[in-house]
Amino acid sequence: MANSVAQDSGESLLFLTDEQVRKGIEAMFFAYRGFTADPDRILEGMDYGRAHHRAIHFIHRSPATTVSNLLMILGVTKQSLNRVLRSLIEDGLVEALVGKRDKRERHLHLTEKGLALERSLSDAQRVRMRSAYRAAGPAAVQGFRQVLEAMMDPELRRQFQTLKEGGV
Repeated sequence: MANSVAQDSGESLLFLTDEQVRKGIEAMFFAYRGFTADPDRILEGMDYGRAHHRAIHFIHRSPATTVSNLLMILGVTKQSLNRVLRSLIEDGLVEALVGKRDKRERHLHLTEKGLALERSLSDAQRVRMRSAYRAAGPAAVQGFRQVLEAMMDPELRRQFQTLKEGGV
């Protein structure tokens, strides 16, 4: 009976109440706060925020990425990204090199100083992720990844898959 009700209402075979889903949503909010807390503390005295952190992360992840590609990955406005990149370039963390084939393109690279900051930010998050993964166990880690990927819109999932496979 419950199974047919779930199927008729478009629900999957997973029976989650609204309350259980709400608790999951709240857990995501608090987990995100924890996940970003360590980098936030590192960036606090530098007048940088999460947008700077995301830019540094993805420039490191895809060296020589273009400004256009970074715009697509981050899903921010050109004006917003330009403001972030300007400060990172002025502070010597990122360099923008003119494209060899297309002189209009700017290819982004982290400098040594940028690499050091990226390492500091990522190390803090890796410690937190490893600890959580160890506490949850391998099956939960795999399930967590599946849930995260299932929450992505199709285009974002394609971008994620490209990054996962080492592409830009």
